[in-house]
Amino acid sequence: MQRLKSPEQAQRFLSAHSMIYGHFRSRRHLMAAGEYRRARTKTFQIWQQETCVQAAS
Repeated sequence: MQRLKSPEQAQRFLSAHSMIYGHFRSRRHLMAAGEYRRARTKTFQIWQQETCVQAAS
């Protein structure tokens, strides 16, 4: 509970972050380098789409 004021606040924080945790926690040691790069690229494309972020061109 670092810097969180109550167990309820910690639960809200963890609940919100658990939904995106799996996208950014790839199992790198099980992937070849090229496969890992493709997975990261796809992950960030999904993240940008879901958060409506436009990449600077």
